[in-house]
Amino acid sequence: MATPAFEEIAETFDFLDDWEERYRHVIELGKAMPALDDSFKVPAYKVDGCASQVWLRPVLAGGKFDFQGDSDAMIVRGLIAVLHALYSGVPVADVAKVDAPAELGRLGLNEHLSSQRSNGVRAMVERIRKTAAEA
Repeated sequence: MATPAFEEIAETFDFLDDWEERYRHVIELGKAMPALDDSFKVPAYKVDGCASQVWLRPVLAGGKFDFQGDSDAMIVRGLIAVLHALYSGVPVADVAKVDAPAELGRLGLNEHLSSQRSNGVRAMVERIRKTAAEA
């Protein structure tokens, strides 16, 4: 169960020949993402378990899940953009049904991220799921 935005990323990844190009694409996705206002870069929105500074601010409206996010590392900012594509617009009740490891595995991220980055992605997914479950 992936959103059209995530499917578009997956299709682009299929088109790109090597991981270097995919890595650059992830960074570009992060650059294109709107910045999180500094007023939201507070402990309540900080994600623990990430090597970089990461903030996720949930935005729940009309029964749909969304969030704003930011990081001080460009690749992590790109990973936030990928997660945003995966979860944005999903009904809050369905967030737990999204198989993030499988969907991200389609992009080959599992094999190409350091263990610290992989742990950070897991921490972000856990935060997203917890936020949706509490809504």
